[in-house]
Amino acid sequence: MENLSRKPLPRPFYMYYVYVLKHPKNSFVYVGYSDDVQRRIREHKTDKPNWKLVYYEAYFSKRDAVIREKQLKHYGSSIGHLRKRIKNSIREI
Repeated sequence: MENLSRKPLPRPFYMYYVYVLKHPKNSFVYVGYSDDVQRRIREHKTDKPNWKLVYYEAYFSKRDAVIREKQLKHYGSSIGHLRKRIKNSIREI
């Protein structure tokens, strides 16, 4: 007789994103994280209508994304190093 039991489905493939938005008229940046960066950017359009996405990092682990977001928000040297790496992207906005 055939075994009709099924294996559990694998966890869906999710990525978690840490992203940086920049206001075009000043040097302010906003750092956030989301499992759907496109949706989150659309949501930001209501409270940050002129801000542009200038950078993002993708993580398979939600925990890694949360840790990275906190690094960028709370440790000045982390965001400073990132600003140096993406200086042209920031300048072009």
